Amino acid sequence: MLKRLLAVVVGIGSAAAMAADVEPGQLVYDATCAVCHNAGLDRAPNRETLALFGPEQILSTIERGSMVSMAVMLTTEQRRDVSEYLSRKRLGSLSRTPPESAMCKANESFKPGGPTWQGWGGVGLSNTRFQTADVAGIKAADVPRLKVKWAFGFPGDIKAFSPPTITGGRVFTGSQGGMVYSLDEQTGCVHWYYDAGAWVRSAMHVGEVEHKGQRIDAVFFGDGTARVYALNAATGEELWQTKVEDFPVAHLSGSPTFYNGKLYVPVSSNEEGAAGSASYECCRFRGSVVALDGGTGEIVWKTYMLDEPRPTGRNAAGTQTWGPSGSPVWSSPAVDPQANALYFTTGNNYTEPASAMSDSFVALDLDTGKVLWSKQMTTNDAWNAACRLDDKTNCPPSNSPDFDFSASPIIVTLADGKRLLVAGQKSGVVHAIDPDRKGEIVWQTRIAKGGTMGGVQWGSTTDGVNVYTSVSDILRIPVKHAWATEADPKVGGGVYALRLTDGKQVWYTPPAPCGERQRCSPAQPGAATGLPGIVFAGSMDGILRAYSTVDGKVVFEFDTVRSFDTVNGVPAQGGTMDGGGPTIANGTIYVNSGYPNGGGMPGNVLIALSVDGK
Repeated sequence: MLKRLLAVVVGIGSAAAMAADVEPGQLVYDATCAVCHNAGLDRAPNRETLALFGPEQILSTIERGSMVSMAVMLTTEQRRDVSEYLSRKRLGSLSRTPPESAMCKANESFKPGGPTWQGWGGVGLSNTRFQTADVAGIKAADVPRLKVKWAFGFPGDIKAFSPPTITGGRVFTGSQGGMVYSLDEQTGCVHWYYDAGAWVRSAMHVGEVEHKGQRIDAVFFGDGTARVYALNAATGEELWQTKVEDFPVAHLSGSPTFYNGKLYVPVSSNEEGAAGSASYECCRFRGSVVALDGGTGEIVWKTYMLDEPRPTGRNAAGTQTWGPSGSPVWSSPAVDPQANALYFTTGNNYTEPASAMSDSFVALDLDTGKVLWSKQMTTNDAWNAACRLDDKTNCPPSNSPDFDFSASPIIVTLADGKRLLVAGQKSGVVHAIDPDRKGEIVWQTRIAKGGTMGGVQWGSTTDGVNVYTSVSDILRIPVKHAWATEADPKVGGGVYALRLTDGKQVWYTPPAPCGERQRCSPAQPGAATGLPGIVFAGSMDGILRAYSTVDGKVVFEFDTVRSFDTVNGVPAQGGTMDGGGPTIANGTIYVNSGYPNGGGMPGNVLIALSVDGK
């Protein structure tokens, strides 16, 4: 399985190497490192030179040094395997099992409720990412007094990206290494842990279900192999797991949404990256949304975003090509009980012909999965990773802009009763459409240039008056002789407030410069989060900032780029802030730090901030 995944995800390596019985570290080296280190390229030490280094030094370079950009797709085990292979020495053991000292002493019963942040959207089913004053437990005036309450380290990881869910005094979160934790809200101690075996990027959702004749509070999440899990929220015991997509590089990046006994799961993939290899048959993945029975995990319905791909010819290298493909669903769905509808946004096509529901808002019937309507915002957007490489063999002829959606839509009801569906796009445009008129456009406001990692990346927040949006606009700089990119340290970022009634700009706060900080960008791709009077937005520079909703003034900064003493004793370092934004409940703000993709800084820490650290 490892050989097959490396071949597809990384897109390099010969069939002979795949079939050979070689040690894992050699396979990783041949697939990801040899293209530079065996070719004698400048500043790329050869095998003999690398063998002079110890495994710890090689691992440090891969995880926190000059090789970070090239290693972001590797798992913890793959990074360790290649370090041992090159040095011919063993690393110390890495245990993901929390030490006894990190475990909670009292076996307290779990009762969901109280101050809560559920899933991606936080409060309710509308994806507002805005916490009410009574549940937040933090006043705007007290935000400048936020300090570290506790920190938790993810062992062996270089990325922290699963937004914490808070309910019943517990914090539920996943990790790059595949571990899922139930932590104590007050102290960060571990109530239970579960090893999913593959990265867990999604936020958790906790809900009551009937399982084998009993009413049980379950915690739901998805992993990097397109598998969905339900665990007993009190004990961590597995209730069920379901594979929702068999395509080899499908994964669950977006967070599932639970409502009325069903779990709605968005499905995406890594095939867009695999297309960079001219020998890869591009492309056959198609995005979907799957509804599961929350008690059993059985698939109730599955709706694809495009027709099944068919052969379309051969590329210049003679490899079979396919289309249409793509239209992944990166975003967490919003539920509209009033219309009995599920709303979400979709990604771009990977190949031509382009399809009608890529780069779109989509509405499905909650009960059947039938498409109620869709509204496309960018037409003919067929793009894959080959379009940014020297070898553009698999790049679609149109070489489109990659203006897909990764941000979740927000359901908003205005003072006059009119309803909107609002989402920002990687094109740099924020859209407001009417969900009651089949997606009729109400307003559109450009706030950014846009690009492959530009525009609005992961999402916005709203207080019902304005929508608050942070800007990515990362400028990707290709790494010579590699597939990786790094970020321009002077381009990107900024936070906007737009009036919901008409999309007019209320205020704009420009990004802060990086200065001399390494692997830094002013871009702000992470999702924004709000509470009355305050909007929180992280940055690729590693700093969490709080902005006044009145005028956009920065009223608080917390630099996460530092080492942390953790409650579980794991060495932890903060880095870039990206992906899921802060989550807030019961007087505490939870933030992940560490995201080396696209030139960012690695990190492996979850930080809890509260007023005066209490």
